[in-house]
Amino acid sequence: MRQIIDNDYLTLLFRLVVGITFIWASVYKIIEPGDFAKSIWFYHLVPGNIINLSAIILPWLELLCGVCIILGIFYRGSIVWINVMMVVFIIALTSAVIRGLDIDCGCFKAAKSSGGSTLNSLLLDLGLIILTIQLWLSRSKKWMLSKS
Repeated sequence: MRQIIDNDYLTLLFRLVVGITFIWASVYKIIEPGDFAKSIWFYHLVPGNIINLSAIILPWLELLCGVCIILGIFYRGSIVWINVMMVVFIIALTSAVIRGLDIDCGCFKAAKSSGGSTLNSLLLDLGLIILTIQLWLSRSKKWMLSKS
């Protein structure tokens, strides 16, 4: 099992998948922070006075963590931050599903109605957490800018 977890190619693949997903998710949010703020508001979970602040900070954190995972710098910290974000996203998405809200997750674009993407986004987030667990456990340092 350890050979699979420490596999250099598997670790690189997972770094690329997680990193590119977070970079891709951050792009629209950085370009359209107002639309992203609306997506946050649709969940009715975040107090109104911190929605705009969240809509400005979160995309840059996603971008930074995505780039760091790919490059292999601030690697462990990036994995921790990505998992913190994933847990928050999973809680928000689960809450939306339980409450029967038909909203888009706000992950890659802003939309009021989801067409079923809330559950799909929840599954994507759970899958990404599995990948980040492998990244955390892997001892592979190949193709990283920082070897520490």
